[in-house]
Amino acid sequence: MLPELGVDLFWAITVAILVLIIASSIRILIEYERGVVFRLGRFAGVKGPGLRFIIPIVDKLVKVSMRTVAMDVPPQDVITRDNVSMKVNAVLYFRVVQPDKALIEVEQYLYATSQLAQTSLRSVLGQVELDDLLAQRDKINKNLQELLDRQTDPWGVKISNVEIKHVDLPIEMQRAMARQAEAERERRSKIIHAEGEWQASEKLAKAAKNINAETGALQLRFLQTLTEIASEKNSTILFPMPIELITPFMKKATENPDEFQDRVKTIP
Repeated sequence: MLPELGVDLFWAITVAILVLIIASSIRILIEYERGVVFRLGRFAGVKGPGLRFIIPIVDKLVKVSMRTVAMDVPPQDVITRDNVSMKVNAVLYFRVVQPDKALIEVEQYLYATSQLAQTSLRSVLGQVELDDLLAQRDKINKNLQELLDRQTDPWGVKISNVEIKHVDLPIEMQRAMARQAEAERERRSKIIHAEGEWQASEKLAKAAKNINAETGALQLRFLQTLTEIASEKNSTILFPMPIELITPFMKKATENPDEFQDRVKTIP
């Protein structure tokens, strides 16, 4: 009886060990994961998604995610080339393209990429002026992306995009920029007003030439103005008499002064 129990126990232990060995040799990788295999401490290859087998105890499989990572770069104290102090933060998009390098060439590639992004952000923005930072943000983002991509390429990390999110200016600088913007708007307003005056003067000069070309145009304009004034409810209208209206009478008075004086005397 005892020998049979011993045999059964032996086979039970053997089966349990075999199950554990088989279970420890099976790895399941999701579609976005890759498995880096180290055999006795040496790099042995990269396994793709699906059901994978390794040699227990001998092999070690490390999973690496191949998805794009969105990493927030904390606000950095930056001094621009024109000595303006500010805080700038950004967002970094990257992914692992070579999982073996991401594990072998650098320790904790996520932390290393974050630190590199912070130092590069301060370095690049320190070489530009405030106006360029505000007006040419796309160009600065591209320069940051190219710089980071070159530095992370040996790690097997691809920087796909870098975006500056927020620029926190000091209160004094915000007020100065507001005054500058107000002065710029006032300058544009004066320029537009001056251009309007210049165009109006050209039109008036052309109108004056047309009126002078026609002898009756001035009298018609005079009568039109009287009509416009009469439409208003005014009790008294003072209007200058155009010299052109009395010119014929003055000419006749100079030619026949005696006849002109006689007619004036007859006026009651």
